[in-house]
Amino acid sequence: MPDFHKLEQTLPYAPLGIIAMNSATALGNSVNRHLVRFRHELHPMSTKDPAFKGYTEDNYLIDSACTRFGSGESKGEILVSVRGKDLFIITDICNPSITYRMYGFENHMSPDDHYQDLKRIISAANGKAKRLSVIMPFLYDGRQHKRSSRESLDAAVMFAELHDMGVDNFITFDAHDPRISNSAPTGGFDNFMGSYQFLKALLKNIDDLTVDKDHLIVISPDEGALDRAVYFASVLGADTGMFYKRRDYSRIVNGSNPIVAHEFLGSDIEGKDAIIIDDMISSGSSIIDTAGKIKDIGAKRVFLCTTFGLFTNGLELFDKAYEEKKFDRVITTNLTWQPPELKTREWFLEADMSKFLATIIDFVNHDAGLSGVMTPTEKIHEIVAHYNKRETAEAAKMIEVEG
Repeated sequence: MPDFHKLEQTLPYAPLGIIAMNSATALGNSVNRHLVRFRHELHPMSTKDPAFKGYTEDNYLIDSACTRFGSGESKGEILVSVRGKDLFIITDICNPSITYRMYGFENHMSPDDHYQDLKRIISAANGKAKRLSVIMPFLYDGRQHKRSSRESLDAAVMFAELHDMGVDNFITFDAHDPRISNSAPTGGFDNFMGSYQFLKALLKNIDDLTVDKDHLIVISPDEGALDRAVYFASVLGADTGMFYKRRDYSRIVNGSNPIVAHEFLGSDIEGKDAIIIDDMISSGSSIIDTAGKIKDIGAKRVFLCTTFGLFTNGLELFDKAYEEKKFDRVITTNLTWQPPELKTREWFLEADMSKFLATIIDFVNHDAGLSGVMTPTEKIHEIVAHYNKRETAEAAKMIEVEG
């Protein structure tokens, strides 16, 4: 469990307020429920002390709207006062389910539309809120993180723009390249990982794993994901491997150079369970191809862990691959929108990040060190030890306490 005793030694920066953009309504509601429980049950503060005015509330969500005109233009509105608030704005720029009408046509909102709406709400709050923080789990245009020719660097421009608009803290998850923070080096930028939540989902739903280097290997699907694979493997005490993607740089297909071959670098995988860990699933063809090759060289089971499951080409590709036994489970977080039919799939497991995100907001509101938010490696090793001894009740109890 996070060290909430740290919060008892600090004062909140200002009364807490949360705006969940319409793209992140479900996540915002879940985060709000956790914050209400934290402040009512786990660390209640004196309601008579003026320093804690508005601290223990039944709801921290603030109503807002982005009204759109028939021409497609829009404006941001905050429907209640946010003066003096420590305001956190949560947005999911990869939610395609939100629509609006323009010249009589129905349009699905793109990441660009969601980003513009975020700026509208920031503009409406500026000069009133005491501090502004943006929570953008999927980093806007984060995949375009470096320049190899005459190209735009949209993620870096975005962060610099939000900093200039008065955003004090920027919180994201599993950024493709967190060095975009260099575009505004005096701005607050925090990048979190979902490693513990992946472990939690695995141990709660798969009851016959053996988590050690002799029975489990964590695999990076390419060199870009190697750091997160090494970290996850070290936490679990497992081995690490990597697939090298050989690309055809002479042509471009669907915006990128096509992969012509995968080559595995790592120890013997025969008879081991394998976890492929990456930041995102887009169409899914690449990670399924990697999973199939791991099965071909002798892996017992393959689990796919990604922070963001976008499934841009639908779920049929995964349904077919699951039937062909190319993988055993897909674990993604609820930090981005998920198609409703995804939760009906036998192969899907959700890593719930809402409690973790609520804890981050709680600590930032107190300006407390975020090291207390993380589950220590020693605690994870203890959970894994109970699990490996098949003391599943004890492991489940510890997982529930840690959240």
